[in-house]
Amino acid sequence: MDVGTRISAPFCAGLLGEMGADVIKVEDPQGGDDLRAIGPFEGSRSLWFAVEGRGRKSVTCNLRTRLGQLLFRRLAETADVLVENFSPGTMERWGLGPETLPDHLVYARISAYGQTGPYSGRKGLDRVAVAFGGLLHLTGDPQGPPFKCGVNISDYLTGVFTAESVMAALYARDATAYGRGQVVDASLYGSVLRILEWTIAAHDRLGVVRDRSGNRSSNAAPADEFLTLDGRYAGIVAAADGTFTRLCQAMGRPELAEDPHFATAADRVTNRAVLEELVTHWTSSRTLQEVESLCLAEGVPIGVENTATEIASDPHVAARGDLVIVQDPVLGPVRQQAPYPAMSGFERQVPCGAPELGQDNEAVWCRLVGLDPTELAEARAQGAI
Repeated sequence: MDVGTRISAPFCAGLLGEMGADVIKVEDPQGGDDLRAIGPFEGSRSLWFAVEGRGRKSVTCNLRTRLGQLLFRRLAETADVLVENFSPGTMERWGLGPETLPDHLVYARISAYGQTGPYSGRKGLDRVAVAFGGLLHLTGDPQGPPFKCGVNISDYLTGVFTAESVMAALYARDATAYGRGQVVDASLYGSVLRILEWTIAAHDRLGVVRDRSGNRSSNAAPADEFLTLDGRYAGIVAAADGTFTRLCQAMGRPELAEDPHFATAADRVTNRAVLEELVTHWTSSRTLQEVESLCLAEGVPIGVENTATEIASDPHVAARGDLVIVQDPVLGPVRQQAPYPAMSGFERQVPCGAPELGQDNEAVWCRLVGLDPTELAEARAQGAI
């Protein structure tokens, strides 16, 4: 059961759906998931919702009403997992907290600061979590303000971590003697905090407060985004001795590998400014395609700055099946990201399109939960669905 809105909880439910779960999205009758109203739009259809709402059924249920709460409990009897991202205490106010629902249910909860602790009652979305979790401070140019990531990173990370925990909880329930569901308590900031690498350990043991380093790696060189002749950027990482030697070959400067200023990885970090100026001089005199070709010929890792245009036409992306055509019920065929990752013995299925609000009410409330048509009509008349 996807009882979420916007990103984190629905994304978690979507990942479970891509692994084979039958996902039912429970939405407020008055507008549904907030993501339906966030652009970009084609006509009145949110393309963001077309991606993140896919692969599930949609039913409406007004959880603020007694009848809606009763229907929700009946639906929960049929479910294995519930995923929600309301503010802590909201489901309890509706009488739908974990203690009121079946013991077999894995109840996954996502919130900005978690269900417990002095900040649990605070509101917060992705930007708040990225700041509180420590990632915002590390992102951007050292001489400028912090920069947010180009996507809602804490929402998506938390969705992934929560889906992983849900799978573990299902395994504990079904394949061990535990026999019951669990409550998963995931915070948006917690997923960001978990990926901070050595930041906390270095503060604890060395008193180091990690700071922004821009596109440069804080402990490796050369490693940066280097400007090319055609105004694009090439991400080159050649910090290891062998890789650096190969980069020198690609640059036509093999003697740099013998320069005592660049002899070791530590030397290259110490003399980073001079070294990366040399690399920039080389890349800025060539197009991105030329830089890529020369690096690939020498086995130097290079990340080409792809836009959606390049991704959509890339032969490797096509060969890997990383994009699929989803049949949206409103827009028709929409190209979007494929389920990820690939697994042997498990064929990736193209998800069904994101449902229109309440399009599966009859199928779920009548055929699954057991309402008869008269009861369905009465629930609708009372505003419960």
